[in-house]
Amino acid sequence: MVLVRVTTSNGQVGWGEAPTTLMTLPIRESVKEVARFYEGRPLDGQHRAFSDFCRYSFYRSRSMEATSALSAVDIACHDLLGKELGAPIHRMLGGALHDSLRAYANGWYPDCIDPSAFAEKARGIVRRGFTALKFDPFGDQYGTLSSPGLAAASARVHAVREAVGPTVDLLIEFHGRFLPAAAVRAGIELDQYHPRFMEEPVQPEYCDALAEFRRTVRTPVALGERLLTPADFESFLRRGLVDVVQPDITNSGGFTSGVAIGGVASAFGAPVAYHNAFGPVQTAATLQLVATLPTFLLQESFETSWPEWKRRLVKGYTLEDGAFQVPSGPGLGITVDERRVEEAQSDAMEPIGPDPPWVIAGTWVRRPATPRHGRSVGKRR
Repeated sequence: MVLVRVTTSNGQVGWGEAPTTLMTLPIRESVKEVARFYEGRPLDGQHRAFSDFCRYSFYRSRSMEATSALSAVDIACHDLLGKELGAPIHRMLGGALHDSLRAYANGWYPDCIDPSAFAEKARGIVRRGFTALKFDPFGDQYGTLSSPGLAAASARVHAVREAVGPTVDLLIEFHGRFLPAAAVRAGIELDQYHPRFMEEPVQPEYCDALAEFRRTVRTPVALGERLLTPADFESFLRRGLVDVVQPDITNSGGFTSGVAIGGVASAFGAPVAYHNAFGPVQTAATLQLVATLPTFLLQESFETSWPEWKRRLVKGYTLEDGAFQVPSGPGLGITVDERRVEEAQSDAMEPIGPDPPWVIAGTWVRRPATPRHGRSVGKRR
């Protein structure tokens, strides 16, 4: 995780977060570029700073490093403004429509390759109160999809469906890994298990193929974590390429663009399920925003799979019986343990392999039966 710390002239501190996934060090450098547009401005001048950066940053709309750095600073500035006003951010956005947010579990299936392992862990996560869970059943398949690979994926989804029953929502993660024909084959096969949605079925550069996928596959399509602007979401919805939108507050413009993205989704009647795969500051920010959205559907949660060091960084929001409660404290509504943040800092690049960093560990290849140290990447600035 990448945390960004913004301090005012009177010593107040606000926190933001940006994504990683082989972008950690570039984002850290991009924060320095963004900071130049905010430093010395009053807190209520942050929209002007946001606009100025967008005007100067020529490639911003296609640079996830630039939009991520901007998002993190935007989140931190909203945290500061909420603390100055003594109000949670959702009140500054017009007030919460939802006090409790239904969550879906992700990250719950490390080291699962055999269907029986998926089933066992799925039963455990449902016993913890979750009524929806997401998982990637495709193992090491990438680009194309072999017949044995498709059969293995189907067996895993079947095992989970049998384990949790018909009332639990299954969300199938494709991770944007397939060429169009392979994605359609997978979608047709997995339709029989009645998922709530299938996420990023095709590689992003082939997004126009989503129209054929939606005509052929019955299950709704979800995507959005790699869309960076409100205009991106409008384009996908207008062209009929997506059913459920999944923005990420840490790369699509923080709260400033998040309000606009929510308006786009509302105009199309599109359900919103914010992407939330990194750390607790991201979660706290996401909860503040999605509490205000009229078309909120589900909220992603990795909390059950976090290492202990990440659990200890932040206090202030709760996840119980498969639902988040919206924090009511000022700003993000959280307290960050700066001592633990200092202890967790690293200047290292993200580790490589054997699984790609977007894969749940141990599901791409079988790992030796030895303990694995938790990954610690990122730099707090």
